[in-house]
Amino acid sequence: MAGNEVHLADHGFLPVELNHSQLPHVAEQMAGQLKGANAAVRELLLALSVGFALPGPLPADLQRKIDGGDVEGLDALVERAESAGLLTPDGTVVGPAQHALLTVAPTTRVHALQRELVSAYAEHGQPLGDLARELARGGLADPRVAAELEHAGDKALEQDPGLAAQLYDEALLAGADELGTAARRAQAAVGNGDLDTATRIIDTLLVCADPPDVRRGVDVAAAVWAQRGMLARGGDAYSWLGASRAGTSAPLAAVTMIGSGNVRGAKSLFRAEAPPAAPTLLAVALAETGKGIMESLAVEPHRALPVLIHASDMLNGTGAALPLPDTPAALAALLALHTGEPHLAETVCMSAVAAGQGGNAAKPRLFLLQAWSAMQQDRLEDARLAINEASKANHWPLVPRDEFMCAALEVGIARRNGEIAQLVMAWERAHEAMLHISVDLYSLLPWGELMIAAARLRETHRVAHYLDEANQLLGHLGDPPLWAVPFHWAAVQAALLSDSPAELAPHATALARAAAHSHLAAVFAAAGKAWVTVLARKIRPADVEAAARALGRVGMPWEGARLAGHAAARAEERKDMVRLLSCARDLHPQPSEAGNGKSRVPESRDAPAVGTNGTNPDGSGLSDREKEVARLVLEGKTYREIGEAIYISPRTAEHHIARMRRRLGAENRSDLMTRLRLALDSEDRQKE
Repeated sequence: MAGNEVHLADHGFLPVELNHSQLPHVAEQMAGQLKGANAAVRELLLALSVGFALPGPLPADLQRKIDGGDVEGLDALVERAESAGLLTPDGTVVGPAQHALLTVAPTTRVHALQRELVSAYAEHGQPLGDLARELARGGLADPRVAAELEHAGDKALEQDPGLAAQLYDEALLAGADELGTAARRAQAAVGNGDLDTATRIIDTLLVCADPPDVRRGVDVAAAVWAQRGMLARGGDAYSWLGASRAGTSAPLAAVTMIGSGNVRGAKSLFRAEAPPAAPTLLAVALAETGKGIMESLAVEPHRALPVLIHASDMLNGTGAALPLPDTPAALAALLALHTGEPHLAETVCMSAVAAGQGGNAAKPRLFLLQAWSAMQQDRLEDARLAINEASKANHWPLVPRDEFMCAALEVGIARRNGEIAQLVMAWERAHEAMLHISVDLYSLLPWGELMIAAARLRETHRVAHYLDEANQLLGHLGDPPLWAVPFHWAAVQAALLSDSPAELAPHATALARAAAHSHLAAVFAAAGKAWVTVLARKIRPADVEAAARALGRVGMPWEGARLAGHAAARAEERKDMVRLLSCARDLHPQPSEAGNGKSRVPESRDAPAVGTNGTNPDGSGLSDREKEVARLVLEGKTYREIGEAIYISPRTAEHHIARMRRRLGAENRSDLMTRLRLALDSEDRQKE
């Protein structure tokens, strides 16, 4: 180090191995030393520090001095700078020297050199590239820099909205038109998941008398409203835009308006039979999305799903992240779930996630729809994994629409697990989430799940007005079977839980009416009739089994197993009970208590105990089924909850508990709980 310092001092320069805290002071010293004979070296180093490169054009003033012989030749200046340790062999000014030069040079001088540099690039037709970003961040206001950053932002907008947002912000620093870039900046923000920034930008744009790029601005506004769970407000934005200005956004207007129940408005802006304005992959994908949603309202909507899947495939091919009220993949998945094909919904979403459809902002919704598909197929662990993926898919919190679906998923999983404490907690979260959104066509599945849970928890009053809105929405759309059937089925289940024939009747009638055109409606209508016979204890085992297995075939095995299990608990003939329990086991295999991979078979109320004397050979005094009931009792479950968990009737659960109390000699419920814990602890120790 000492030798290096002596070498630099010999050339009249300070050493460059400096602490950052020393730089301001050293900058002044270096400026003082780079005078006289060293002034030309200083000019060269300053030019290189602002972006000029060797070999290449130099600032005109310095070049004139070199050409006129006023200073040494370029090679001599470079050699002096290199030997002083201020310039590397590749022509880069060393960091401390560069910082010192830029610190002491007047800002006007630096900016003048930067503009001259930009002119040199323009003269040779060479793009500025990353240099434009550095110049903008450094405070240079130049329309050429701003234009290049805008252009770079435009190129990145559909593929990388996060990068585009940065480029547009830098373009503003360089002097870009704030209003002229507003719609694109808002699109970048919403594509990156930053709804608040997008909202602020769009609000500023749309209040102008004649807003530029207004169609794009309305697309962004509608996408923001949709993600906030207020789809109807997006429909209002398209109504304000009008048919004359809708252009290629007409299909998005149709998706938004139909989702909020405005069929007339959708038809006024979008004609499904009209070809797209341009035959590009993106334009066709959007047109097919609008067409698919229109088709879904038909009495026989069988063409809607393939149209939307085609649209999803095409958008996957473009890799575009556009401001959409919903992606075609999400809409296709919803249609698949509404038609009893949850596996198809899952695969469509997985393909869209892999292709990056809709960008990072769309990923949480696609993962949540995967979770819903898994939950419906009774794969609860897979559903939880997909929920976890949704929560970390974006660096922003879940938007209100996705938060609502996530909360409804937690309710559905807890309900299917029979976890009352978890169900109550999930219900409270869902109740808070529903306060932030409004009802729309694309949220009927979560609302249906919450309707059932509300009936289960005797909380129907907390969702009643939302359900009224859902029924009104379906009425505005003509009660389309594809969308209405699952909601009516949820209402039937809720009515059965509430033991309310008056509430059951209109929904059962709607299912029966739709059965002529909808296979899923026919399945639900048969299942509803079977449930009524079970609750009335007028069971027809063949009809119940057929209905339960049909539910399994449309991707609802848990619902089918529950129907068969409840019927088995109420069957009068042992052969009927065994038949229905076998059906329930087929549809919903239960994990083995011993962890050996075998299914745990729900026993009948008259089934013999394992031991010869009615007890288990392990000495606990309880049969395997009694241990199963005991664990549920210790979890705080009621007779009814125990029956639902293991497919026995509440009365059978009560008999098991009474028998355990007698066998263990318990004097009261508290004593029974203590003795049950001891019995189960004894079994656990034996297993260890």
